[in-house]
Amino acid sequence: MTSNPQDASSTNQFAPRTSIEQVEESNQLAPKFDDQGLIACITTDAASGDVLMLGYMNAAALKLTIATGEAHYWSRSRQVLWHKGATSGLTQQVEEMRIDDDQDAVWIKVRVAGNGASCHVGYRSCFYRNIAVAQQSATSDSLTFNESDKVFDPEHVYPGMPNPTQL
Repeated sequence: MTSNPQDASSTNQFAPRTSIEQVEESNQLAPKFDDQGLIACITTDAASGDVLMLGYMNAAALKLTIATGEAHYWSRSRQVLWHKGATSGLTQQVEEMRIDDDQDAVWIKVRVAGNGASCHVGYRSCFYRNIAVAQQSATSDSLTFNESDKVFDPEHVYPGMPNPTQL
C-alpha cells in the first residue's frame, strides 16, 4: 500500500499531544510514533495470554487495525504496510487493544485464524526459544526451544516469497 512509515496523511486522525496530563490521563488517543514513524505493538493470544509477536505499526497500520478489527503492521524488513495473514490466511482478529501510559506502545489481544500460528518460521509464537538467564547454568548464547514442532511449513504457506529475516 504505502512505502513510507511516516505518511503524514494518515497521522491526522489522532489527537495532538498537548500535555502530559492529556497523554496520561485523558480519553484521547494521541500515540507517540518514534523518529521512523513507528510504534511498537505487542501481540498476545486472547485465549492463552501467550506472547505471539512484537511488531510495529505506522499511523496507517494503527488506523486500519482500529477500523477493521484485524491486525495491520508496518514491515520494517519489506518497508510495506502489512495486513497480517493476507498471504498465509492466518489473520489476527483483535479482541482487545490497549495503549500504554505514555502512548508509545500498543498491546493487542488477538484470535488467530486457521491453525493459530503467527510466526513466519512456522511456529505458533515468534518467541519459540528461551534464553538462559542467571542461575540457569547455561552460557549467555544458549537457546532452548520451548516449541518443539512447527505448526506449518513456511515454504508451503509462503511459496516463492523471500524470508523477511535480515542478517
